[in-house]
Amino acid sequence: MGAPKTKIMGATPTCDGDAGGGSPSGGRDGAAAEGATAEGATDGGNDATAKTKMAQRRPRLEQETQISSNSAAIENSEVSFLFLASVFLVLVASISSQEENKHEECSKPFSCGLTSIYYPFWGGSRPSYCASNRQFKLNCEDNQNSTLQLGSQTFQVLHFDPVQYTVKVVRTGLVYDNCSSSAVTNNSVDSNLFRYLNVRNITIYYGCPYSLISNSTRSFQCKEDGNKSAFYGDPATGKVQDCDGARIEVQVAQELDPDGGIQGLNKALSEGFEIHLISEAQVHQCLKCVSTNGTCGANNESQFSCFCPNGSEGLDCSNSDKWNWRRKLVIGVAAAVISGIVFSLGFYIYYGRLKKKNHHLREVTSSVVYNSKGISHSSCLEDYEKGNKYIGVHFFTYSELEEATNFFNPDRELGDGGFGKVYFGKLQDGRLVAVKRMYENSLKRVEQFVNEVEILTGLHHQNLVSLYGCTPRHSRELLLVYEYIPNGTVADHLHGQRAKPGTLPWHIRMNIAIETASALVYLHASDIIHRDVKTSNILLDNHFSVKVADFGLSRPFPIHATHVSTAPQGTPGYVDPEYHEYYQLTDKSDVYSFGVVLIELISSMHAVDISRRRHEINLSNMAIKKIQSGALHEIVDPTLGFESDFKVRKMISAVAELAFQCLQSSKDVRPTMAQVLDRLEDIRSDGKYKSKHEVLDISEDDTALLKIEPPPPSPDSNFQTVRSIVN
Repeated sequence: MGAPKTKIMGATPTCDGDAGGGSPSGGRDGAAAEGATAEGATDGGNDATAKTKMAQRRPRLEQETQISSNSAAIENSEVSFLFLASVFLVLVASISSQEENKHEECSKPFSCGLTSIYYPFWGGSRPSYCASNRQFKLNCEDNQNSTLQLGSQTFQVLHFDPVQYTVKVVRTGLVYDNCSSSAVTNNSVDSNLFRYLNVRNITIYYGCPYSLISNSTRSFQCKEDGNKSAFYGDPATGKVQDCDGARIEVQVAQELDPDGGIQGLNKALSEGFEIHLISEAQVHQCLKCVSTNGTCGANNESQFSCFCPNGSEGLDCSNSDKWNWRRKLVIGVAAAVISGIVFSLGFYIYYGRLKKKNHHLREVTSSVVYNSKGISHSSCLEDYEKGNKYIGVHFFTYSELEEATNFFNPDRELGDGGFGKVYFGKLQDGRLVAVKRMYENSLKRVEQFVNEVEILTGLHHQNLVSLYGCTPRHSRELLLVYEYIPNGTVADHLHGQRAKPGTLPWHIRMNIAIETASALVYLHASDIIHRDVKTSNILLDNHFSVKVADFGLSRPFPIHATHVSTAPQGTPGYVDPEYHEYYQLTDKSDVYSFGVVLIELISSMHAVDISRRRHEINLSNMAIKKIQSGALHEIVDPTLGFESDFKVRKMISAVAELAFQCLQSSKDVRPTMAQVLDRLEDIRSDGKYKSKHEVLDISEDDTALLKIEPPPPSPDSNFQTVRSIVN
């Protein structure tokens, strides 16, 4: 039964009567030929009889030919219809994904002499809408130097600060030859493009008589001018009417020695000066955009725009879900209308050409269509699914979780993370759960979904959140089901909705630090890097015990590897600066993030706060400067008793020292998480905890913070103040 059916299906595409058994006309032609042969033999070649027989068969042959033509027309109409439908679907997909690509494209850094260049620049493969201004295009020269063309002047970029959005530049026309013909031109720069920072203007006068400036230390000889020289000074300098050459204004750093001679001028020109590329308002706009999981850029009118993961644009991504819902509604309605027109047209063409019916052909065609529709499309989840489990994790149906969360009622919403919203739910068996609902079922979200399930399936620790299950790959949405942790996050209690004076005393914060460190030590021992350690990912139960959550960005770490090369991801304020600059993820990246968490526990401040002063927006930068200058007390939460309780003061000071080591810009001088955990245990026990791998030994060595070589302190460092407190 199986073989003949397969053979018939193989013949179905051939509908022109050539395949035996594949077309109704094939059998009739054979019968007609046999009839003609028989009659020829019987009548002895009677031509009249043969012509009569052929005349009788001609209408039938013409009818069969017409059927064959109709079949070909049907096939052509189907092809045309499917082609139009495919083009339409591609256009809809293109429209829906065009704006989503802006977030993805602007999230990618590019190298152009400097590494990891983001907003407000564009250039190379980075689109112009990713910059704050179309004129901020970086031009690469042999991938070593980067230049910025502002008006008619060209500047070489020496340094870029992605936090302050400042750039140090040097004017290329003057840095190598003060007397070159290209230098002595009156150039102009649109000062509205940027703001100068600690810059002074000087004027260089060319073609001055030697007698006018012979006694000045600010003069220099230009050979091409013969006996005439050049002179530089402030714009208000007088008595230079006899200088018949060009006069140009240049910018140098404020520290230029006015009497340093030509050497001082050359030094000032080569060291360049700093400018602010964007305004204070744009800095705040961009920081708010990034804090809501957006990327900064500009719209077609060169006004600031925040590109969100779901394709929306605005000043930030806090309301992107509402916009996404409206966009999907508009696209859905448009798609439904156009689809109705396309399919109605196809239906009309199909049945218009089917007036001359061919029942057998229709059956074959429908079976082919049915077969093609029955093909199962593969997925990256397919390989892991077996029965009602996913690599050992239980499957929940979408309807089951929809009922558990009261149809994802907004009143049940527990939090809003970078990849999805979390809802409170109650299963039919009485278990309380937290259901994470991914924003969209894109390939990137599927990868994060798979990553989190794979990692949590193999991990079991008292301070890691437990995964109960997920939805299968055929579900209408990707959902993850966790144990419910009822007391919010550490961030909620430090500076969020649950923050109240006195509700989080120091001994509880110390326990939070130790339990979080214990979870990270377990992860690192399991060759897993969390990559998104922050207070909003540290959950608390009713006894303030820790559950570390959110493993969507976590990465397996190969054994014996020194690092994993990957594009920087994480939350602003917590990302390891070496990882951000060199794309090298290590276990020390988690150590840096944990250092920020320690400072948050000490200060109750946000990791990033745009309301603080410019140089204190980033909490880690502010903490390092305060500790180095002996001003730790300025950032300590006053409700902790730092000034009144000596024991608390001693412990906080020691934890601050440990956090300082975790926040070092070089990973090589940071301790490991195991060393951090040992030191925290030692601090809590007041030195009674005997660690196997001692991180600090302050009583024996008052000059080194760690047994590993410490980083050099800043010139205004005052660690002795902290150490005197600890001792």
